[in-house]
Amino acid sequence: MNQASNTDIYAEAMSKVLQKQQKLIDGIDVLMNIEYEDHDKTPKELVYQEDKMKLYRYISTTKPKTKIPTLVVYALMNRSYIMDIQRDKSFIKKLLDEGLDLYIVDWGYPTAEDRYITMEDYIEGYLGNAIDYIRKTHNLDKINIISKCQGGTFCTIYSALYPEKIKNLVTIAAPFDFSTDDGLLFKWAKDMNVDGLVDAYGIVPGTFLNSCFVSLKPYSLLVDKYIGLIDGLDDKNFLSDFLGMEKWLFDSPGQAGEAYRKYMKDLWQDNKLIKGEFTLGGKKVDLKNVTMPLLNVVGDKDNLIVPAASKPLNDAVGSKDKELVTYPVGHAGIVA
Repeated sequence: MNQASNTDIYAEAMSKVLQKQQKLIDGIDVLMNIEYEDHDKTPKELVYQEDKMKLYRYISTTKPKTKIPTLVVYALMNRSYIMDIQRDKSFIKKLLDEGLDLYIVDWGYPTAEDRYITMEDYIEGYLGNAIDYIRKTHNLDKINIISKCQGGTFCTIYSALYPEKIKNLVTIAAPFDFSTDDGLLFKWAKDMNVDGLVDAYGIVPGTFLNSCFVSLKPYSLLVDKYIGLIDGLDDKNFLSDFLGMEKWLFDSPGQAGEAYRKYMKDLWQDNKLIKGEFTLGGKKVDLKNVTMPLLNVVGDKDNLIVPAASKPLNDAVGSKDKELVTYPVGHAGIVA
């Protein structure tokens, strides 16, 4: 009886080994023939360009339900195509299907000559000029903004300086109160030698920033997900999703040194924005001047921009019409 039982266990183990081997063989075949460049496929046209910043307008898929166009603004530190990561999971396509007239900013990839670009250049220059282009094109005083991560911080600063130009403001997983110790990134940033980093590189390497983000969850992002990949290696849809996200995750532009210096020192280290001490181009940024309707969207499982950094915005602004919405998702999953 015992011998028979051992034989059964051995047979079951060998069967599992053979199944894994077959899955690996099938997976290699799928991998050699898969098409995963499905991101950023929603049709759009270039309508304005200034240096490396490009402004695109999406081709509408349905009759617009509003006369007010919406500008989507992502962070400098990752590529905005996470908003259009796949045709069946596209945040952009969903907004178009809902009847929005949609624009998006592409910040591009800074190179050596961009090291002296400042936060003023990004917010009042590139972002402000893109907003003014849309306002002029549509003959409107105000437009809507949907902003993500660092883009949300930038757009909120702009909205505080120029509230007369913004109709509605949406922020998604964006940091405003940098005093929290809830996330490792916020702890590390407080002791970072920002001046040494910027002075040494000029353009802060995207690979450095990416290594910091990955280090927040090293086992999950460097080990566990690749082990789990084996189980879905022969699944074309799973593999396409996986490779698309991997491409985006490691597609990290470098950062213009002077803009990065002020962003990290004034906000991440000195927390000047939420304290009402932040200035841009010699002008004080008072969040109470953000008086337009505000929707602040937060991911409860966001380990990069933790909820404690995002939620205080609602108490800081002057908007009477404001709402805080939370979802049980992470930083990328909130739009992907």
